[in-house]
Amino acid sequence: MTAPSWSHLKDLVRTIPDHPKNGILFRDITTLIADPVGLRSAVDGLLLPFLNEKIERVVGIEARGFILGGAVAHELGRGFVPIRKKGKLPWKTIGQDYALEYGVDRMEMHADAIAPGDRILLIDDLIATGGTAEAAVQLIRRSGGEVVAAAFVVDLPDLGGADKLRAAGVGVHSLIAFEGH
Repeated sequence: MTAPSWSHLKDLVRTIPDHPKNGILFRDITTLIADPVGLRSAVDGLLLPFLNEKIERVVGIEARGFILGGAVAHELGRGFVPIRKKGKLPWKTIGQDYALEYGVDRMEMHADAIAPGDRILLIDDLIATGGTAEAAVQLIRRSGGEVVAAAFVVDLPDLGGADKLRAAGVGVHSLIAFEGH
């Protein structure tokens, strides 16, 4: 059986030049998720490879990872764990600093959100340099969770983030790729 193609999703991603700074081509998926067929296709594409995997939780990275990860968790019948920016969660947290393509930030999750041995599917909209996803993997592993895979709608392969995750022992699944920045 041939794997499905998700190339039609590229037409639904808006590219915004020079955002948030000069030289960056921002790949905006809000146009994709506003389209009912695009959203359904993206959610299906993210979850299909994992239908037969043992997964306890889906973890989504703020903010677009919440939209996609929540939908994937619902479809898989699993719980959802948010990873948020510093100071946004109301309970005891663990945190991790990370580098973006254009700065430094900190993410947190509740300290009790993942039990030791939980098998986790990590979801976000896009993988670029991998700093955000790598920090999320570190948080999950510090909690005792095992990252089954990380899944993204968009990969920017020239920035090397997916390769960084693979080097850290994380399987990577993405639906579409944009060459260049």
